[in-house]
Amino acid sequence: MYIVIAGGGKIGEYLATVLLQSGNDVAIIEETLSTADRLSVALQGRYLVIHGDGCDSKYQEDAGIRRADVFVATTGQDDDNLVSCEIAQRVFNVPRCIARVNSPKNLRIFKEVGIECVSSTTLIANLIEEETLLGSVSVASSLTHGNVMLTEIVVPRMRHHSNEAGILVSSLPMPENSLVAAVSPQDDDNVEVVNEETVLYPGDKAIVVVDNEVLDEVRALFKAL
Repeated sequence: MYIVIAGGGKIGEYLATVLLQSGNDVAIIEETLSTADRLSVALQGRYLVIHGDGCDSKYQEDAGIRRADVFVATTGQDDDNLVSCEIAQRVFNVPRCIARVNSPKNLRIFKEVGIECVSSTTLIANLIEEETLLGSVSVASSLTHGNVMLTEIVVPRMRHHSNEAGILVSSLPMPENSLVAAVSPQDDDNVEVVNEETVLYPGDKAIVVVDNEVLDEVRALFKAL
């Protein structure tokens, strides 16, 4: 699939990374030059980074919007996300447009104009569930549908593990219907998709996809490290 993402912040970068790892083609439109430059080096796979405003049809066209299967707006500004999705949907006839909505009071506006919208806390989890967008994600697809959320858990000082050496994410006894999808290292704006060698240290943020019913159990697991 070909996906165009407006906004190269934490959520946009994470989505691009996951989509690229699943074999998709991705274009990111990012207005901040330093962020665009960093993404052009950090990402791996078949991708394109455009320095420009995602609300401008010119930059959307530069990103190959006419052949896009999905357009995702992930900026921190609801009005920008609304405008960019409107352009992608009405000008370029993109079959599916998804917008990050930061303020719950704006959800109604997006729905009234026919734009699929999710809050910033559930965007990634919802996209991970959809195999038509992300391909087969065997662990994530086993999560209970309709009851999944995304949460950040700050890793505390550990009592039963070395704080200097950290702990492998793969060694965490995560409850069923939960997984650590990504890690944001302490004092770092980057988000790293978890792999077999990913290590957690005190102060890191673990980005966890979890069924609501086991959320308390997951939090207790981290407190007991």
